[in-house]
Amino acid sequence: MCYTSRPEFQSLGPTNLNNLTAQNLNENTSQSGFFTPRTLIALLLCAATACSILTGTLLAFFRPDVTAKVSNRALTFEERVAYQRAIEEVYWRHRIWPKERPDPKPSLDVVMSTAQIEKKVEGYLRNSQALEDYWQRPLTAEQLQGEMERMAQHTKQPEVLRELFDALGNDPFVIAECLVRPALAERLLTNWYAYDQRIHGELRQRAEADLQTHPIVEQMKEFSGKYSEIDLLRSDSSDEKPNHSAPRGVQLNSRQWDETVQNLAATFNGSTTEKAYAFGVRSRQRGITALRSADVSAHSKNAATKTYETIPIGQLSALQEDETRYYATAALSKTDDHFKLATVSWPKEPLEPWLARVENQVPTGMAALTAN
Repeated sequence: MCYTSRPEFQSLGPTNLNNLTAQNLNENTSQSGFFTPRTLIALLLCAATACSILTGTLLAFFRPDVTAKVSNRALTFEERVAYQRAIEEVYWRHRIWPKERPDPKPSLDVVMSTAQIEKKVEGYLRNSQALEDYWQRPLTAEQLQGEMERMAQHTKQPEVLRELFDALGNDPFVIAECLVRPALAERLLTNWYAYDQRIHGELRQRAEADLQTHPIVEQMKEFSGKYSEIDLLRSDSSDEKPNHSAPRGVQLNSRQWDETVQNLAATFNGSTTEKAYAFGVRSRQRGITALRSADVSAHSKNAATKTYETIPIGQLSALQEDETRYYATAALSKTDDHFKLATVSWPKEPLEPWLARVENQVPTGMAALTAN
């Protein structure tokens, strides 16, 4: 199973923590990404050489004779809450308290209440139930085992992972249910929800109807979606991050500019990976996402020029889709070092409010999940 980590990983670093008081620490920590299931696992999943001893120990957890012994086990909701607290304790222990703070680092009780921990458990049980109820894809023991093995083989911090296993009693069933299930369920649920036409099909039809009714660029502001414009500027800077504070728009270095050109060309011309070989582009199955390019050779520079010329001015693209929206874009103007783009977006309903609407109550009955 392939793990795809998300760019919204956040943590309360020393700079942010330094601005918190004892009174607001609880609120800020609950709102940050640090204690979310995805974030807890993301800290461990940076690509690096794994600890062979840890890997061997973990793989031994899943021998057939061990799996058979736990196949009929179940955890109560209260047990899951207790294990979740043990996980949070490990992560809080490894948080660096800024030296600039005169007060001592508080205990976990100060920054996270029992109610917050219970909400986390309810959340991952709800996500697991939703996968089964709406997509008929319940998490299996094989999926949990595969994810666990991948964690052990690719963790950058085996000592932290070892502490987490110790906190969970080195019990493979508990580890799979309380450490792996939360992150795996959230990731799979997010992916299935994002592109389900049963949920977003009506929005797509509305966007398509707008494009048919107002097919020219001059009518984009009449769409039911959100209209926006942006200026992209080519810069000679080698800075890897786009400069959003540029006075005239967003400044891109040469590599970023070439990627943007390739992206736009693919949007308007339906370019495939083969057509974009000069840039080492990888396309996603759904929508066009961030592109990665190799160093631009003399040949690829010529290809970039040709690609740039294929981007039409004043023409609406076909309807595009990514995880959070449907959208259509148009190049309003272009020069050798400047693009002015207009975009209309139709945002998809976020997952959380959708779940809250379709569920009548929190599925605490899921607390009796078994290894099967």
